[in-house]
Amino acid sequence: MEHREGRYACTFRVNGEEVTVAASPMDRVVDLLRDQLHETGTKISCGIGRCGACSIWVDGRLTSSCLLLAYQVEGKEVTTIEGMGTEERCSIVQEAFMNEGGFQCGYCTPGMIMAAESLLRHTPDPDDEEIREGLAGNICRCTGYSSIIRAVKAAAANLQ
Repeated sequence: MEHREGRYACTFRVNGEEVTVAASPMDRVVDLLRDQLHETGTKISCGIGRCGACSIWVDGRLTSSCLLLAYQVEGKEVTTIEGMGTEERCSIVQEAFMNEGGFQCGYCTPGMIMAAESLLRHTPDPDDEEIREGLAGNICRCTGYSSIIRAVKAAAANLQ
């Protein structure tokens, strides 16, 4: 980090691309992603790491970006929902969520997909209980859990 007038030049990779942002050490990563880098798929909801709407991966690890401070991503690889796929070329999990109706209002969907991808990396063929446990840190206020579980199972089947 390079210090400039109370702010730092914080450099890290986002979705495979190196970026440098002006940040205070106390800036939350979710704010840097949304406000400076315009990666608005990462949502802000509870702000205390309980709902999962702001889930990202940092060096491949599922993380609540509302609890992460700028200096903690210096030199790290950050993946957001935008890094999972594009509108034209969705990831298998994104496609499964669309096909199975794994979203309602869509606010929780980016975090759910990030958590589902993380779960499937570690548990390629999860049962319902493992899916519920894997997504336990993500809250859907529209009560769409049945379709989300179906989507994760469909994605698991398509990944094998």
